[in-house]
Amino acid sequence: MTPRPGTALLRAHFATCRPALVRVLAWSAGEALPALLSGLLLAAAVDRGFLAGRLGVGCAWLAGFGAAVAVRAIAARAALPYVAAVVEPLRDVLVRRVVGGALSRTEPAGDGPAEVARLTEQVESARQLTATLLRTVRGVGVTVPAALIGLAVLAPAALPLVLPPLLLGGLLFARLLGPLVARQRAVVLADERVAAEAGAAFAGVRDITASGAGPRVEQAVGAAVEAQGAAVRALGRAAALRTLSVALAGRAPVLLVVAAAPWLLRGGHLTPGQLIGVAAYLLQQLEPAVRSLAGMVGSWLLELAVVLDRLASLPAAPATASLAKAAKPAGPAPAAPAPLAVRALRHVHGAAAEPLFSDLSLDLAPDEHLAVVGPSGAGKSTLGALLAGLLPPQQGTVSLGGTAPNALPGPERARLVALLPQEAYLFAGTVGENLRWLRPDATDAQLADAAAEVGASALLARLGGPAAELPDPAALSAGERQLLALVRTYLSPAPLVVLDEATCHLDPAAEAVAEAAFARRPGALVVIAHRIGSALRADRVLLLDSGRGLTARHGDLQVLSPLYRELVGHWLGSSVRLPDGAAIVPGP
Repeated sequence: MTPRPGTALLRAHFATCRPALVRVLAWSAGEALPALLSGLLLAAAVDRGFLAGRLGVGCAWLAGFGAAVAVRAIAARAALPYVAAVVEPLRDVLVRRVVGGALSRTEPAGDGPAEVARLTEQVESARQLTATLLRTVRGVGVTVPAALIGLAVLAPAALPLVLPPLLLGGLLFARLLGPLVARQRAVVLADERVAAEAGAAFAGVRDITASGAGPRVEQAVGAAVEAQGAAVRALGRAAALRTLSVALAGRAPVLLVVAAAPWLLRGGHLTPGQLIGVAAYLLQQLEPAVRSLAGMVGSWLLELAVVLDRLASLPAAPATASLAKAAKPAGPAPAAPAPLAVRALRHVHGAAAEPLFSDLSLDLAPDEHLAVVGPSGAGKSTLGALLAGLLPPQQGTVSLGGTAPNALPGPERARLVALLPQEAYLFAGTVGENLRWLRPDATDAQLADAAAEVGASALLARLGGPAAELPDPAALSAGERQLLALVRTYLSPAPLVVLDEATCHLDPAAEAVAEAAFARRPGALVVIAHRIGSALRADRVLLLDSGRGLTARHGDLQVLSPLYRELVGHWLGSSVRLPDGAAIVPGP
């Protein structure tokens, strides 16, 4: 039988952590001492001490039990670091899965950020569940065998009363595991569907209201919620049967021993101390262990199995490389410039919504500089994602040098087009590792030249150069992170660069320096503008509005489009410096 993906993932991880697991089991043997000796020591204390009138001897046997409990506490504390050595690397493996799956997907399903957040929550859930299971298993897993061994040594006559119900309850519980796993999986998937439906509805609430699709969306979300409720109720019914198996395995042996106690004592099969010892094994060790084991397997283990299956289905990131290295596309020198062609492009958020743009066509020369402008919600960032191949066209085509970017794997796509969004991503590592992400073979001299071009030389020097560590990128300001990301993108071999408000945290002068550097860089440049200066510096401007696109030079657009004149008037709140040093000052 082929193991499930989550089981295979967990086995592979445990294989890499074998030394830590061996140490966990070794310390767990110390934790088993009270379970092994409790009944024996209590029986000796009663028979050889208290019933024999030897109070000191009885207390000495009880002191031995106290020493065994102290050993258990020491062993439990010593095992914790090794439990962490198993659990924490598992979180790293799962995080690589989540990030690798998010970066490798060309078309997001549902609400992308919400989906990543759900998967991240599942990663943390898997980490906590694995830690809880290890703590419980190493306790319960040694308690049951140790208690049975102690019981067999102390009172073999009690075993026929204990073992049959214990085995029968275990078999019944094992029979229930299949339905419990299936129903737990249904609950997890139902939760994800509710989150996906609700996330899509919240993201498109404006279009839903405008198009009158509210009742249909309400019905879809409501159906997902109803399915979630049905899955939870089905899981509850299956879990109720688990109580029967726990009662059979944990409580029935106690009742049978109590019922048979007079016969066992009269027949000389047990002494009073042995009967107390048997009761201690059953009530203090076996019954709590059975209850804990059933609760662990019936809830925590089921949830862990389903969550791991969900995460194991994601594409795996290379386990031997850091995230930064895994994301680096191979490729030496910048590629030759290639023309961009957009034909009859159409994109809409939801079937009933108005299209962001329809029948949009555009040609961009290999070295042309285009600015994209439009009111909020016009589809500028969506167009940037389409040009970069992160979204496949719903209708129409996008080609760069005759190749559709969205059809390429991530590393090949990164060699063709580089998209820099508004929020710059940096990772913990050296400054050089961050800057070389898209150009691994860049020398320190090339990094310095790129920083000088983009206007980041002072920042690079203040950080300590390429070899300096960047342990916490969040400690940098948003503008500093954007400058470093601009240097990284400038070094990219891609013949097309798309800057999606990638300079919004820079002041206008620094923005002008950076955009001028990218305009001089070989290749085409698309700037999704948030200031009038970006439109003034571009060769042409694409205005998006109400599903239409109009492309012209800045001066021509002011004549052709009242909306563009309105945007320019909004932007011109202060004088704007032109590339040749002249200034535009807003009129009255």
